[in-house]
Amino acid sequence: MSTTSSTNFLQSSLGKKLIMSLTGLFLISFLVIHCLLNSFIFFNDGGLLFNEGAKFMAENPIIRIMEIVLFAGLILHMIQALILTMQNNKARPIKYAVQKGAANSTWYSRSMGILGSLLLIFLVVHLANFWVKSRFTGLPGLDANGNENLYAVMLEEFKEPLIVIVYLLGVGSLAYHLMHGFQSAFQSLGWNHPKYTPCIKAIGLWFSIIISVIFAAMPLSIFFGCIK
Repeated sequence: MSTTSSTNFLQSSLGKKLIMSLTGLFLISFLVIHCLLNSFIFFNDGGLLFNEGAKFMAENPIIRIMEIVLFAGLILHMIQALILTMQNNKARPIKYAVQKGAANSTWYSRSMGILGSLLLIFLVVHLANFWVKSRFTGLPGLDANGNENLYAVMLEEFKEPLIVIVYLLGVGSLAYHLMHGFQSAFQSLGWNHPKYTPCIKAIGLWFSIIISVIFAAMPLSIFFGCIK
C-alpha cells in the first residue's frame, strides 16, 4: 500500500474506526495494570505495598515513556471519537425515531458521547488529585518504608463525599463505555463472526463489570472506613 493510499485509508471512516479500536484496546490494557496496582490498597497494610507499586511506576523509565504513549493514545482516541460522531450526525441529519434506535441498539451504545464526556471529567479530576501531585507538586511525607506516600493522598481525597460521587459517576460511565467499546473494537478489527462474537461480548461484559466494581470499591472502602 502506497503512502497516499495509507493516508486516504486512515482518513476514511473505516480507518478512523480502526484507530479508535487500536487506541481503545491499548487503553484497556492500561486499565488492567492500573487496576492491579490500585488494588494493593486492599492489603490494608497502611499503604506500604501500594506505595511500593507507585514508586515503581514513577521511577521506571519504560513506564514513564509509556505514560507519554498513553496520553497520546487517549488524545487520539478522543479526537477520533469526536470526528466520527460529527460525521455520523452529518450523514444522518434527521435522527432516527426513539423506538427504532432502541430496537436496534442499547441505550449506552447510543450515549457514548455523554458517557465519554462524563469519563473525561472524571479523568481530569483523577489526574489533578493524584498524577499531578505525584509527578509535579510533591506528596505529603514518607511512609514507614521511606517511600513517597501517595496512599495518604488517596485517604485524604476519598474522605470527601463529592470526590467519591465524581469517582462513582466516572466508574459507572467507564463500565458502560467498556461494554460497548470492548466488543466494538474487535468488530472494527474484523473479528465479527457468529462463532466468536458471543464469546467476545461475554468477555467484554464481565471485564467491564469486574474492572468497574474494583475501581468503585476503592473510594467506597476508604470513605466508609474499611481501609485506613
